[in-house]
Amino acid sequence: MFEYFALHYTGESFDLYGPGHLIALAVITLFCFSFLYLRKIFNEKQKQNFRYFLFTILVVDELAWHTWAIYWGVWNIQTMLPLHMCSIMVWLSSYMLLTKNYAVYELVYFLGIGGATQALLTPDASGYGFPHFRAFQTFIGHGLLVAIPIYMTVVEGFRPTLQSFKRVFIWTNLYMIPVFFLNLAIGSNYLFIAHKPEFPTLLNLLAPWPWYILQLELVGLAILFILYFPFLMKDLRIKKQTVTI
Repeated sequence: MFEYFALHYTGESFDLYGPGHLIALAVITLFCFSFLYLRKIFNEKQKQNFRYFLFTILVVDELAWHTWAIYWGVWNIQTMLPLHMCSIMVWLSSYMLLTKNYAVYELVYFLGIGGATQALLTPDASGYGFPHFRAFQTFIGHGLLVAIPIYMTVVEGFRPTLQSFKRVFIWTNLYMIPVFFLNLAIGSNYLFIAHKPEFPTLLNLLAPWPWYILQLELVGLAILFILYFPFLMKDLRIKKQTVTI
């Protein structure tokens, strides 16, 4: 059992789009689809309890990762500060689950789903394959970052607006500025804007540094728009019906 928490894992390395990866993606997808059923049967108390459940799993998963890194002496400020987008979304999602804060929901919906989906498709499991702790921790954490805003949308009735779309894009770009200079100061690569990640990601398809940062702006804008598009269509349809009446 201890080997599944070891720093130097002797088992198989992570197999991108192998059986373990595909099963993990399938489980996360089915979990998200289950919300269509839960919205029909949950009362307000059950919704609250489920939010607390999601909060507990998400926080325990994140703290377990930091504890594991500290235990093995690999925790450092260059990689483990909560400055990557998904790391920030963990704590914002946790806060939103407890408070149902709509302003935080806006960020979690766009950046949680947008960022964590890419992390699920090209995960940084540091070579640890299933059933190592890091593989499970990676998919549980990122899977919840996708599932939580979907839950808040489908079951709790939250939804993004056009203003949400604009605010999230602006604040994300403003956030990149201090992170860029912090990366220069401490030699980190938060937000992957100092250089491309060492592990395979979709960034490998983009131009070399620093030009891929400009391309990321366009990719990010496109992802945000795709996430907003279903609601845009719904609003336009309602507006059309209102005008017709």
